[in-house]
Amino acid sequence: MADKKVIAVIGSTGSQGGGLVRAILSDPNGGFAARAVTRDPNKDKAKALAGSGAEVVQANLDDVESLKKAFAGAYGVFGVTNFWEHFSGEKEKTQAKNIADAARAAGVKHVIWSTLEDTRKLMKADDKRMPMLQEKYRVPHFDAKAEADAYFSGLPTTFLVTTFYWDNLYMFGLAPKKDDAGVYSWTFPMGDAKLGGIAAEDIGKCAYGIFKAGPQYIGKTVGITGENLTMKEMGDKLSKGLGIGPVKYNAVDPNTYRGFGFPGADEMGNMFQVYRDFEKECLAARSAEVAKQLNPQLQSFDQWLAKNKAAVPV
Repeated sequence: MADKKVIAVIGSTGSQGGGLVRAILSDPNGGFAARAVTRDPNKDKAKALAGSGAEVVQANLDDVESLKKAFAGAYGVFGVTNFWEHFSGEKEKTQAKNIADAARAAGVKHVIWSTLEDTRKLMKADDKRMPMLQEKYRVPHFDAKAEADAYFSGLPTTFLVTTFYWDNLYMFGLAPKKDDAGVYSWTFPMGDAKLGGIAAEDIGKCAYGIFKAGPQYIGKTVGITGENLTMKEMGDKLSKGLGIGPVKYNAVDPNTYRGFGFPGADEMGNMFQVYRDFEKECLAARSAEVAKQLNPQLQSFDQWLAKNKAAVPV
């Protein structure tokens, strides 16, 4: 460990951070060591990382002093926040500021901040196509992260713009559902627009590629995707890959989707509407070619599905 550059990884038991920790551990000659930062070192996922060779340390995104301790002596920090734990854009910003302040205090040489674009810049303030949420956001989990970019000013930071995880099909229950007649269907307000998607594991691998490349990515924004597909194309691939009947795609109006009433329906309705209405801008901000350079094992949707089909509930 002593001769390796330590990367302190926030979200180490989650999707993006977990992928980064595993990428570091699977490259023992890469010159990096993984410091898995977690609120609860006793949970099974944290113990599994420790068993695989990661240094596991306790810290909380709401406690900047704990983060300063967790980052002490580290070469790099991977920072990510999880909106879906609390549904608050303001809390995401506070947590991001804590990450930046702690990284600054620790004097780390490279920070990767997992961020998203500010969707408000795509629309005029008086645009009525979607409601404002939490008083000032269009899509809080995008816009708050984008606002938080400013906290990393002056730090040696790479801004990693991610996209929709295919893993949401099982993590958020977005997979097609079977009705009483045995017909599979799913419903999104995406029209015929393509959605940039990626395997969550590959986000962590791309982050590792950035750390390995070093200074060339400092001060840069890097947008990644795995494959861009319409919901119909994705449904056809699910049908084939899971060996189920045809998947019917219901393209609904975003207002209808926002009205479904599940936790975060308004947020997700706005998000999918941004992906639909600003398809060109969203796809242009994310590159599969760049992702492949950073992570030569980048998966297509079919490859991801072949690996994860047991997890997709149908």
